[in-house]
Amino acid sequence: MNWDDIRIFLAVARSGQILAASKRLGVNHATLSRRLTALEEALKTRLFIRRTNGCELTAQGEMFLASAERMETEMLAAQSSLGRTDTAIAGTVRIGAPDGFGVSFLAPRMGRLIERHPELRIQLVPVPRAFSLSSREADIAITLERPEQGRLVSSKLTDYTLGLYASRDYVEAHGAPEDAEALKAHRRIAYVEDLIFSQSLNFTGEVMRNWDAGFEISSATGQTEAVRASAGIGILHNYIARQYPDLVRVMAETSIQRTYWTIFHESARDLARVRIVADFLHEIVREEKGVFL
Repeated sequence: MNWDDIRIFLAVARSGQILAASKRLGVNHATLSRRLTALEEALKTRLFIRRTNGCELTAQGEMFLASAERMETEMLAAQSSLGRTDTAIAGTVRIGAPDGFGVSFLAPRMGRLIERHPELRIQLVPVPRAFSLSSREADIAITLERPEQGRLVSSKLTDYTLGLYASRDYVEAHGAPEDAEALKAHRRIAYVEDLIFSQSLNFTGEVMRNWDAGFEISSATGQTEAVRASAGIGILHNYIARQYPDLVRVMAETSIQRTYWTIFHESARDLARVRIVADFLHEIVREEKGVFL
């Protein structure tokens, strides 16, 4: 069985599309499709249901996916143990991050890393969701909680704080609450409760028992924009809110603290491109530590 065919299978299984997988691997989509067919013939089973809008794993494909991921992990570990530590700083590293941190902090700063290593390709995925490192949805994940299990390497990136904010226009029109009781009379903004992917994002209970938001947005950047547009009062990241002079801190004595962690699979520990990117994340956060606290 050809290892490159396994890589192709994994890329299609994770992207759900042959075209997307071909772009990620840098392989012509027709060639990739033929290789996928060859793998299915070698295994004497159908792995995907191919449709015009994407590919769906069959039951046999789901079973093979678990085996292929184990092969991938063992291959990475074997390459490292044999001295293939991927010393050339080239290739693709995908970073999964919370949208607030990814959009507001990482996106404007990652260009520095690409300047240092022109052969390195960075994929930043700043979306409000959890990432599976064992499934290779990301090479490095920024999380709000340190994992308690799994073959993962974690390192504390930084603590950060959040506070309550309103727009200047909102305060002029409705006043600023002085405490949680007064806050009940104001419009409030929060995450969509059943889409909260980490309990660390459940900030509202630390401010008042029943937040009862009239406007729920499953995105930190979306909440920031809603508060700026005078839709109500929200709990925002201080390092993001301070960038906007049209935002006003209310109930300033109320402060919430959380932590960002960097995490990658231990099979990637000796991959130079992953290590370089992880080190860079810590470097830029150290340089601007005051931004977060």
